[in-house]
Amino acid sequence: MTGRRSVYSSREVSLAFFLLLPSLVVFGLFVFYPLVRTIWLGFHESDFFGGNRVWVGPSQYIDVLTSPDTRNSLWISILYTLLTVPTGLAAGIGLAVLANKPLRGMSVFRTIFSSTVATSVAVASLMFLVLFNPSVGILSQVLSWEVFEHPGLLNDPSWALIAVSAATVWQNLGFTFIIVTAGLQSIPADLYESAQLDGLTPARQFREITLPLLSPTLLFGVVVLTIIAFQSFGQVDLLTQGGPLDRTNLLVYSIFDNAFGPSKDEGVASVQAIGLFGVMAVLSMIQFRILDRRVHYG
Repeated sequence: MTGRRSVYSSREVSLAFFLLLPSLVVFGLFVFYPLVRTIWLGFHESDFFGGNRVWVGPSQYIDVLTSPDTRNSLWISILYTLLTVPTGLAAGIGLAVLANKPLRGMSVFRTIFSSTVATSVAVASLMFLVLFNPSVGILSQVLSWEVFEHPGLLNDPSWALIAVSAATVWQNLGFTFIIVTAGLQSIPADLYESAQLDGLTPARQFREITLPLLSPTLLFGVVVLTIIAFQSFGQVDLLTQGGPLDRTNLLVYSIFDNAFGPSKDEGVASVQAIGLFGVMAVLSMIQFRILDRRVHYG
């Protein structure tokens, strides 16, 4: 009997491995191999053409991760995340709550609010590039604020990161609106009817019913928007190229610049990429450990 069970178990294991083999091959080629190779490259120095790699050991990891350039890029990425994630989530919640009202023609506004989900990063960035242009931009024509006209938001070290963040918030607004709307529609309507009978104001209904039952959706939104923020590249490349004065030099753009820019140092870029991977892993764990305690499932 034991022999039959063992044979049956081995057949199940073989079948499971056979079914998982295509996924394992894909993950191996596009996830695990690049990760292992990136770690390996981080231990080497190479010439301008990516050849003649020389083993330098863990010292390169220590030097790069503690360098002023990497720390500045990490700090800029954190500021960028703090500017985009709370603002984008709050805007998505506000629009979703407004569009969730059972009024005639509200479907038109839902379509408008969610339309940015179909807008690429390149299109959104070019729109804001024209919008912030000091010569032909709408803002410089409508508002008489000096920074709009000279040197322009994207050229001002104090405002460049905020301007790039505005483009990111607008581009991600459709995604945030859609997931929050889905969360709102899953809340039973009889809870609001009972709250109205008990005399709860709309503000208290939002605070005591909507937010607690929407917390799983908000947790998902915070995690996804944080990952998107730390992986942002197109906005910076099209709007500021990391300037002015490295005030928008996000960590991903710094990795790109080190790998393909004038220095062309794939070892440094690999170390920064592994550092970004570690930062994202730690942030995701912290978010789930802290925010998950405040989430109400049903």
